[in-house]
Amino acid sequence: MPEVPLIDEILHSGQLAYGKYGREFEGLLSEYIGEKNLIITNTFNLAILVALSTLGITAGDAVIASPMACLASTQPLLSMGIKVKWADVDPTTGTLSPDSVRSLMHIKPKAIIHNHFCGYVGYVDEINEIGREFGIPVIDDCIEAFGSEYKGKKMGNTETDITIFSFSPVRIPNTLDGGAIIFKDNALYNKSQLVRDAGIDRNRFRDELGEINPNYDIKVIGHSATMDEVRCYIGVQQMKKVEWILEVQRKNALVWNKILLQMNDIIPLKTEHCLSNYWVYGTLTKNKKETITKFRKDGIYASGVHINNNIYSVFGDQRQLPGVNEFNSMFVALPSGWWVNEKDLV
Repeated sequence: MPEVPLIDEILHSGQLAYGKYGREFEGLLSEYIGEKNLIITNTFNLAILVALSTLGITAGDAVIASPMACLASTQPLLSMGIKVKWADVDPTTGTLSPDSVRSLMHIKPKAIIHNHFCGYVGYVDEINEIGREFGIPVIDDCIEAFGSEYKGKKMGNTETDITIFSFSPVRIPNTLDGGAIIFKDNALYNKSQLVRDAGIDRNRFRDELGEINPNYDIKVIGHSATMDEVRCYIGVQQMKKVEWILEVQRKNALVWNKILLQMNDIIPLKTEHCLSNYWVYGTLTKNKKETITKFRKDGIYASGVHINNNIYSVFGDQRQLPGVNEFNSMFVALPSGWWVNEKDLV
């Protein structure tokens, strides 16, 4: 958490709802990513719901998703009554397999949600091409991939239709809770601002007396998803440090690269055309439990991070997926966060 000297002033300002700090935070995010059609939300859960509602996806519709995603990415889909159909993953990357996604086109999905596992970017061009071919929007789920790059472009600045980010306590940046959505399409971006705020256009919602205008009609189903000024201000302060955070994490990854050269049974996780943010440092090993135990005995908290969501009956799709099984049996994450010093690793 950065220095936040104005918190008390904001708390007693009488202006707690989304306002100047919200617009400043959105501006900083847009400048950093290089995309102007960006909105922030008060939770990542609502970033997902606002994105889906803006697309017009409703109960009973089907979407394709990755079972290796965090539950925070997948459970919100069920809250809208959406049918989740799991695609398999590439066992060497943990990201969606384009061949598996293509094989599911017969279910006529309303969206493809492309999770970029633990900050490692998947097959962006291939998945987007499938979306274009079948007229299906693609959502890049960058819950852990803020600052990650694909072919030299930051996530959110690729050709993907929609990108979502999380700003929860364990993400980058951290606003205690929150999220952001980027839309390539201007019409969807304009609609999303209504969806985020209960269908309200604030420029027309009140009359000359400041009273609710009875002649203003609500035509769009929306959510109460605007971020408050306290969290927006924290986000503004966080953005001052985000480049430093990513630089430290990438330096830590280089240290891990050298260390693993001495370990024949563990290999670094790599995805093509990707510069990871190294939210974690991913590895693959044939002895997952033994590897985790060994590192923890040495004082390094190794972890499997996520478990495949297709084990949960709540999703209604518990098919065995060979890529998922193989990847989940091998993946071990090592700490590479900004709080890790090189001397902690060597």
